[in-house]
Amino acid sequence: MKLLIKGGTVLDPVAGEMVEKDILVAGGKIAGEGSNLCSGDAGIVLDASGKLVVPGLIDMHVHLREPGYEAKETILTGTRAAARGGFSSVVCMPNTSPVADTAALISYILNTAREQGAAHVFPVGSITRGSRGKELAEMGDLKKAGAVAFSDDGMPVANAGLMRRAMQYARMLDLPIISHCEDRELSSGGSMHEGYMSTVLGLKGIPASAEEVMVAREILLAGETGCRVHIAHVSTAGSVRLVREAKSRGIPVTAEVTPHHFTLTDEAVAGYNTSTKVNPPLRTASDVAAVKEGLADGTIDVIATDHAPHTVEEKDVEYDRAPFGLVGLETAVGLVWTELVDAGVLTPLQAIAKMTLNPARGLNISRGTLNPGVDADLTIIDPNLTWTVDANLFESRGKNTPFHGMKLKGQAYATVAGGRVRMLGGAVKDLLR
Repeated sequence: MKLLIKGGTVLDPVAGEMVEKDILVAGGKIAGEGSNLCSGDAGIVLDASGKLVVPGLIDMHVHLREPGYEAKETILTGTRAAARGGFSSVVCMPNTSPVADTAALISYILNTAREQGAAHVFPVGSITRGSRGKELAEMGDLKKAGAVAFSDDGMPVANAGLMRRAMQYARMLDLPIISHCEDRELSSGGSMHEGYMSTVLGLKGIPASAEEVMVAREILLAGETGCRVHIAHVSTAGSVRLVREAKSRGIPVTAEVTPHHFTLTDEAVAGYNTSTKVNPPLRTASDVAAVKEGLADGTIDVIATDHAPHTVEEKDVEYDRAPFGLVGLETAVGLVWTELVDAGVLTPLQAIAKMTLNPARGLNISRGTLNPGVDADLTIIDPNLTWTVDANLFESRGKNTPFHGMKLKGQAYATVAGGRVRMLGGAVKDLLR
């Protein structure tokens, strides 16, 4: 079935231009583009007038929870949340149960996603067996099975020698390491950022150094091994400075930031809403300013959500007992447009590049462009739509968001993955497979 998208402003992050034109999709590929294309035998015509047509958004940091934690999320519900949020592709972390440290687990994720997914799924393989930080997983087998990167994510590799060997193998395999930078000796027992607010609220804090020490280590090891290293969820001014300096020296490091880390500060914890408990924690206003500066000057390459769903029962406890994490797939576009684009921090093209082209290049996957002949992954964004976040309407099983009730500007209008309309007007499609 052919699909024609008419009258939209097409943002091309490769060419760096915004042009009003139509896009024709046929056979799951971008078949043509131009002005006033004829609908002809197109089975579906989408009117994108007043909207932006961009490459399908890619979230390179998502927790789909399956297998093992299906009460929190599944591949089905997680990809439906992705489609509703405008993401045609998600990159899922390996902290499942069992951990995605074998080819069989990677194959299971891919096969389930092909059968049930409303978005493309790219799995990340574990660096170490069981993410226990003791011995390396069979990294070559993980790549052959379809892993696009390696990470132990929430269980960071403490042993520097082991991480160095992992980087040597990853470089030979030409896949990046995604590092959750946390020294757990420094962060142990902490619930929020260590500072004035943690003292006022009586909560044990996590110092900025817990992140920055490990960022510095990964940069040194990347420089020594030549391995591509991606720093996940940067949250402190010190981490931004370290990445900026590393890039100036030609070290192969990239970095991401989440919408909650460029939107909220540790003052949001004042109400003890456990949806504000994230790792790394919400930091200070000066850290948020530094993160935004890093986005603007290109130090931070990628915007990713770190979508981490939990059950209501898990989060409905005392703050220091609650698990870390919030859901972000269905609020990301609104937060990016409200906090960054409308605020003048990023241009629309810059924002889209950080959610499409840059993650695709970092992972070396064939996504992030609208060139004729490529797979038809597209997102249509209404940049002027004002809406209020309602967690009860989320497709995700997780409702743990601190943004419930917040008014945002900008929302995904349609998501196309592989030439198929997966979401239109906020409704995820079940039958157009």
